[in-house]
Amino acid sequence: MPGLLRGMARVAVVSGTATAVSNRTSRRQSQRWAAQDQQAYQQEAAPPPAAAPAPEASGESRIDQLKELGELKSQGVLNDAEFEAEKARILG
Repeated sequence: MPGLLRGMARVAVVSGTATAVSNRTSRRQSQRWAAQDQQAYQQEAAPPPAAAPAPEASGESRIDQLKELGELKSQGVLNDAEFEAEKARILG
């Protein structure tokens, strides 16, 4: 009978240790995943960096570009949608 009790005690100690290690590993892994999720959320929530304004072509001012754009529209080279898109790009 003493051998049986000793065997049962050994099984209890081993299974208790295994359970404690398993729980600790599970908690540590869930904390790592939570930290990764938080970091990914913060990266997604950060606004994208502002784009630098495009340099003006050949030193023309915006007014000159808009005048030229208006002339192209009056000549029929540009339709209304193209005119508005280019105007928004210039003023952008």
